[in-house]
Parts: sequence; structure tokens; C-alpha cells
Amino acid sequence: MLPRDLAELEACVRRDLALISYPELRWLPPVRGPGDEKVLDVLVVGGGQGGQALSFKLKLERIDNHLVIDRGPAGAEGPWRTFGRMRTLRTWKTVTGPDLGIPSLTYQSWFEAQNGIDAFARLNKIARESWSEYLHWLRRVLALPVEVGTELLGIEPGDKVLRVRVRDAAGERWILARHVVLAHGIEASGRWTMPGFVERLPPGLRAHAADAIDFAALRGRRVAVLGAGASAFDNAAMALEAGAEVHLFCRRPELQRVQPYKWLSFPAFFRHFGDLDDATRWKIMNHVLSLREALPVETWDRVTAHAAFHLHTGAPWLDARSVGAEALVRAPDGEHRFDFLICGTGFEVDLGRRPELAGVAPHVRTWRDAYLPPSGQDNERLGGYPYLGPGFELLERTPGTAPWLGRIRLFNFGTTLSFGPSGSSINGMKFAVPRLVDGLTRDLFRAEIDRLWQGLVAYDTPEFPTRLARDR
Repeated sequence: MLPRDLAELEACVRRDLALISYPELRWLPPVRGPGDEKVLDVLVVGGGQGGQALSFKLKLERIDNHLVIDRGPAGAEGPWRTFGRMRTLRTWKTVTGPDLGIPSLTYQSWFEAQNGIDAFARLNKIARESWSEYLHWLRRVLALPVEVGTELLGIEPGDKVLRVRVRDAAGERWILARHVVLAHGIEASGRWTMPGFVERLPPGLRAHAADAIDFAALRGRRVAVLGAGASAFDNAAMALEAGAEVHLFCRRPELQRVQPYKWLSFPAFFRHFGDLDDATRWKIMNHVLSLREALPVETWDRVTAHAAFHLHTGAPWLDARSVGAEALVRAPDGEHRFDFLICGTGFEVDLGRRPELAGVAPHVRTWRDAYLPPSGQDNERLGGYPYLGPGFELLERTPGTAPWLGRIRLFNFGTTLSFGPSGSSINGMKFAVPRLVDGLTRDLFRAEIDRLWQGLVAYDTPEFPTRLARDR
């Protein structure tokens, strides 16, 4: 019988977790820092869907001494209530990931417990606000150790631990951790980008699609959007719905209508892409990332339903300048005047752009350091992606100079070239999270093997008494 409400579903969750709880032994002895400070076994930076799924898997592996931190206030983790401006997720409603394969923890189970089976059958795709609510339900029902309002400021190597500097409402402090996982957002492996001539304009004339934008203030204005991806169209839709006239400019002569990720969304690709040789991984992801992603039909319809929408293809921006309170954009067909510009131009993967990684990035091996692509497959943009080890760990650019890097793992869009859709993908999460946590478990087990051996040889708990059963 299906749960009739959320309370019954949560009872199912408790039973499911109890049924798969074997083995329950807490196997990691506590570690203290050089000044007898507490040391976490794992610190996860980022409390969105990826950080939560990692925390859940760590609990399943009996690595309880971990913490998840997120810089945003409660409710603002991830993009779902900030710069995510799509109406629904881009994936199908039956997508799984944060549930880690437990049926009672899936979005479908959560939705049906509150709205019924028929309502889910009628649902097209998952509303982003609903997905956010589901993630917060998961956090509560799984009792995940998430601390919000805590921002990562830097990471330094210590004596067998990492020293992590953070800031919260009380000020700055240090957290000691044996391992750190960086899962703090799609942009946390680099920076959002826009053409330099746009960036030099007064802030009141331009924004990136990931910025906070007052769309209500654009009513009756002429707005230009640069880019042809889903986020560019999402921002165009927001401006149109606010009452603006919107012109979207795309440098390509035709919009990308094919979604390559639909082809590669099968278990073996998600699970084993990271096991392929460098040449094959580069060839595949160079093709996929050069195509970019097609926008969903719902996004296309949302925008093109407006008579105030104008599409300019084969029209890259060549320059832009401010003229009074307007922006003058130069394209191949001439100059255009607008009141506001929005760049949906994506981001650049470059750890050196992250101030919190200033002490880490210079030591990190990138694909540019590790692999020379053949002629015809050159891609300078991809060269800056981190070249990760088999458990998502950072590797040294120069072997022997920063062995502590292996204690830092990456779980965001920067993993794409090494592992395909993984750190920022709901689709790949059910495969990527176990792989990363397996690497953590392996390293912690190896580090503790001497103490575990001592525990084994000292173990002397008898299984039965010496007195005969017939005499008791």
C-alpha cells in the first residue's frame, strides 16, 4: 500500500533505512588536531543537492564525523531560488539522484504522498521551487549535518589535516578536516563570464544571467540578451514577462536544437566515463561541450509566445558602449540601442579565479598539463579543467610538491572533462556520489589501518559464556 501522506512516507523511509543499515559498526576512531582540536573526517563545502547527496552517502558508510557548510541562508542553497529562472527542471520528472536508489526517498514518492498518484501522472516536469522543497525535506528526514550561513574563505595544508578558514555570523574561524569536498555550486570551479566590452559598461546597464536582476524595473524597456543557451532564454522570458521588449542575439547562424546529453544518459556512460583513456574522454567531451546544450521546448515556447521577442541569429556582439542612460551594441548588421543588457554567456573553468582557492589552484594539475590533444581537437577553454584522480581528488601539477592536494575532492561542473556529467548533474548523481565516497572511504581506511589492526588484535569480546547451557 502506498503512503497516504508525508507522515506515512517518512515512516517508510525509516523502515527502508533500517532494512539496509547493515553493517552498522562505527569504524573510524576520532582524531584530534595538534592543539587537541576536533578534526572532522570530511568537510563538504556546499549544501545544495550534490552536498546533501554526499552527506547521505557518508552516513550510509558510517562516516558520521562530517559536516556540510553552505554560505547561503536556509532556503537559498543551490540555484533553485536564486539565479535559476527556469519554470521547471530540464530533466524528466522521474529523474533520481539525491535518493541514492532508495524508492521512498525519490521525488516521485514525496510528491505522490502529498498530491496523489494521478497528480504525478498529470505532471509534465518538476517545478524548480518544488525541487527545492523536496531537497529540504530530504535534509530534514535524513538528519543531515548542514550548517548554513558559513562561507569558505581558504584552505591550507596542516599536519595530516587540512586547515579550512570559514566565516559565519560570528566572524572568522578555522575548521580542521582530514578531507574536503568542494561542492559549492556550478560556478565554484571558475567564474561567470561576459565579453570585456560589456563588463566595462556601468553596472546599471548590464548583468550576467547569474546575477540578481530586478526584472520588474525592466517593464517598458528595450532589453538585449546575448547567448542562445537555456539560461539566456530563461532570462529573456523573465524580462518579457515583466513587460520588456527583448532582443536575443546568437552568434551561430542556427540555434542548437539537439541535446547531446540525452544520447549519453545511460548507466554505463555515467558510471564508466571516468575509466576511459584521456584521448577518448577529451574527444567525447570536446564534442559535447562544443555543441552546448539545447533548450527544452517548454523554454522555447515560453519565450516565443511573446510578440515583444525578437531573435537575431548569426549576430555576435562586436562591441558595446554607453551613451547616456543607454547601451549601444554593435553587431554585424549595425548598431542597436538598448536600456539593459543581459549576458547568458556561461562561465570559465579556472580554479585560479576563485579567491577561496588561492592557496590551492597554483598546485593543481589541469588537462592542459596532462594531455596534448591531436590537431583538430584543440580547445583552449577545456585545457583549464582540473585533471582529477579516480576518486575526484585534485592531483599535483608537479609530483611531490603538494601531496596534501589528494585530500581535496571536486564535485561541481569542473569535474565534467574527467568524469562527464557528474558533480553538477542530477542525472549522473546516483553514479558519481558512490564513486567519490568510495574514494574517501578507501583513503580513510588506509590511513587508519594500523589503529584498526590494533583494535582487531585487542578485541576479546566472547560470543558465549563458559557455563554450560544445561547448567543455567
